[in-house]
Amino acid sequence: MTPATTVDVSEESTAAGARERILHATLELIANDGIGALSNRRIAKAATVSLGTLTYHFPSQAELLREGLLLYVGEEVARISAIADGLRARRPHPSLREISGEVQQAIAAGLARSEPLAEMELHLQAARDPQLRPASQRCFLAYEELAGAALEALRVPDAARHARSVVALMYGMGLQQLGSGRHDAQATTAALGTIVRGAFAEGQPPPTREGE
Repeated sequence: MTPATTVDVSEESTAAGARERILHATLELIANDGIGALSNRRIAKAATVSLGTLTYHFPSQAELLREGLLLYVGEEVARISAIADGLRARRPHPSLREISGEVQQAIAAGLARSEPLAEMELHLQAARDPQLRPASQRCFLAYEELAGAALEALRVPDAARHARSVVALMYGMGLQQLGSGRHDAQATTAALGTIVRGAFAEGQPPPTREGE
């Protein structure tokens, strides 16, 4: 590698780091104060970059919000995918109780961060801003794919079709926890069980394991 190439790689790494800091700072500010409180100066200060660096990477607020949402969901998908992969590979197949436990832990870990509140705000903003809607749609599709993987691990018939109900449930209960500050793990398990039993009722009886 030539010295010039080394400098180019270093500059690319520095630029990528600044871009990610800007996005994370934006999500943090949205979570704390809402989208209406965003300004270029506040974002640049929180991300420890210059105003010129901010506008270089994100010429418009719509682009900044879109990329922030996609960054957060990309990180969430990577986190939850590891859980889903583990469930798919587990033998014997996991029970509903085990799946529910994994889901509850995943939700608790996610909601312990500030970004989920920013995500909710960004989905609401997408209802007002058509430029943000494709990113919002991609987020929901990513979560539906992961929910489908969890349902497949339970051998639920037509898992992909029922995945949307699981995502709707998780978002609803997540919003409830964010608003109330309380999370009812038993209610989450019961609600997931209702969806799974309903899915099996349309197809075949749910598989059972000895001792369950």
